[in-house]
Amino acid sequence: MISVDDARANILKNISPVSTETISIDEAAGRLLAEDVFARRTQPPVDLSAMDGYAVKASDVAQVPTDLKVVGEAPAGGSYDRLVNKGEAIRIFTGGPLPEGTDAIVIQEDTMRDGDIVTIQESSPEGHYVRSAGLDFSEGQIGVKTGKQLTPRDIGLLAAMNIPWVTVRRKPRIALLSTGDELVRPGEPVGPNQIISSNSLLVAAMIRQAGGIPIDLGIAKDNEQSLRQMASGAKSADMLVTLGGASVGDHDLVQSVLGKEGLKIDFWKIAMRPGKPLMFGDLEGTPMLGMPGNPVSSMICSYIFLYPAIDALLGRPLRTPPTVPALLSHNIGANDRREDYQRAQIIGNENGMPCIKLFSNQDSSMLSALSAANCLLKRIPFAEPALKGSQVEIILLDENYPLC
Repeated sequence: MISVDDARANILKNISPVSTETISIDEAAGRLLAEDVFARRTQPPVDLSAMDGYAVKASDVAQVPTDLKVVGEAPAGGSYDRLVNKGEAIRIFTGGPLPEGTDAIVIQEDTMRDGDIVTIQESSPEGHYVRSAGLDFSEGQIGVKTGKQLTPRDIGLLAAMNIPWVTVRRKPRIALLSTGDELVRPGEPVGPNQIISSNSLLVAAMIRQAGGIPIDLGIAKDNEQSLRQMASGAKSADMLVTLGGASVGDHDLVQSVLGKEGLKIDFWKIAMRPGKPLMFGDLEGTPMLGMPGNPVSSMICSYIFLYPAIDALLGRPLRTPPTVPALLSHNIGANDRREDYQRAQIIGNENGMPCIKLFSNQDSSMLSALSAANCLLKRIPFAEPALKGSQVEIILLDENYPLC
C-alpha cells in the first residue's frame, strides 16, 4: 500500500490540461480562462460627468456665488461640440462628455437657474465629479488574467471591454462506469439480491460541482464481455472513473479485463480508510481512476483524488480539501496504519472552534450518515487515542469548496 499523499502525487503527475475552446461571454461564468484578455477600448473613452449639473471652468467658479451663461447641454449619449468660453456653462447629465474648455462639474443641487443664467453657489475644483478618460481601463490593458475562474463580475468587465468571446479550458469529460450484477438504477425494479446504484449519481454531482462533465457509461455486469464493451465508451473522455470492481474478489474484474485492453496500473491499494482498494492507471492514453464500490468511499476518494485531478485537467492551481481545527466532544481510540476519514457532525462551538461528534457507525455503505455529516475527522496513521476536548483536524463538507 502507498500513502494518500503519494497516491495523489502519482495521479497528478500523469494528468495534462485539456484543450481550450472559444465561447460567448454570456456562457462564460464559472469557466476557467485560458488566455489573458486585453481591453479593446478605453473606459471611459473621454472625460465624463459623474453627476447631473453643469460643466464649468474651475477658475470661473473659484469665487461664489457667481453667474454663468448656459450655452448648451451635454446629455449621456450626446455631446456639446463647441468650445466653452470663460463665463459660460453647459447643462450636463450623468455620463455626458465634458465639452472642450470645461474641467469641473457643479452639481445641480449647488445651483439656481433663471432662464439661460445659472447661479453657482458652491465652488468646484478642477476634476471634481469628473470621470477621467481611462479611469477604469485603457485599450490594450490586461483586464482578466489567464487561470481566472470567471465570475459574474468578470463577465461585466469583459462586456465593458468590448469582448464578445473568450478562450476557456474545455470542461473535462469524465466517464463513469459502475460495475456489479447487484446494481440497478433508481426507479427500476429491484430484485431480491440487488441494490440501488447511488454511486454514479453521487460522483457525477461532484464532477459537475468541480467543473467537469460526467458521462454515465452505465452499469457493467460481472462478466468480461459487458465490462469490455461498456468501458469502450471512455475512449472520447478525458478520464475514466470506475465504481466498484477494484477489490480482490472473484467478481472484481476491472484489473484483469481492462488489462487486456491496455490498462497499465500505476498503483493499487492505498493506506486509507475508507478507500483502500483505490486504483490508478492509464488506459490507452486515458487516465483511469478505479474507486471502491461503497458510496462513502467513493465520495471521500472524490474529495481527496478526483477533485485535484479535475483541477489538473483544467490547468488551474491544485486544491486539496482544506482542514480546520476542531474539538472532540468525546473520547476516541487510537488509529492504525491507515489514514482515516470519519464522518462527523459539528454540534457546537467552543473557544472559537467547532465541537464535533463522530457517528458511532462508520460503515462505508451508510448513506444516511453521509448525508447527515457536515465534516470529516482526518486522522493520521498511528494517531494516539484522543480525549474529549482534544484538538483535531476536520474537513468541512462544504458544497462550495470545489468552486472556491
